[in-house]
Amino acid sequence: MSQDLPTESPDLPVTAYALLGLLTFGDQLTGYELKQRADNTLRFYWVAPAMSQIYTELGRLTEHGYVEPVTTQGGGRRTTAYRITTAGARALRTWIDDSRVGFPTLKHTVLLRLLIGHASDPGRMQEMLEEYVAELAEALRDLRQVRESLRGADAPGELFHYPSVVADWGLDYFTAETRHTRRALARLATPGEGER
Repeated sequence: MSQDLPTESPDLPVTAYALLGLLTFGDQLTGYELKQRADNTLRFYWVAPAMSQIYTELGRLTEHGYVEPVTTQGGGRRTTAYRITTAGARALRTWIDDSRVGFPTLKHTVLLRLLIGHASDPGRMQEMLEEYVAELAEALRDLRQVRESLRGADAPGELFHYPSVVADWGLDYFTAETRHTRRALARLATPGEGER
């Protein structure tokens, strides 16, 4: 995703647009529910924002008229949920259509550590890569569950078609990451000999 923003909203970060996008599935969500949706979706390919950041962005989006709060009373407590407005849908569409595609910035802490692995112990580098393989296996398991939950509404023209495309892309990415990590492990196990 690009950091370029539409000209009419120069102060909105990409996270604000991500949250707007999460509100486009026909429901209204509380800040907590929005956080859950972000954790279940964004974390696989973008940073899932902290609760405080979600409320900051909801405030900003409300000021712009891009979301509107809907307050309900029940069980002795008030709950505020948010829904995207027509202006919000327009701003989101402008951001999607008019922002430069850009090239994703990869912040890969495993690769950064491996790049300077000579400053550590070779055994530690192998342990780190083995830990990463285990984390990738967990991410693949979680994302497979998400992908499975989209079945039945993932055909072209259906609500979860695009999210299913992203989930499939993520599954391919994590599978490739696992393959690359195993190759690196093989090269570290037999210096100068490993797979290419």
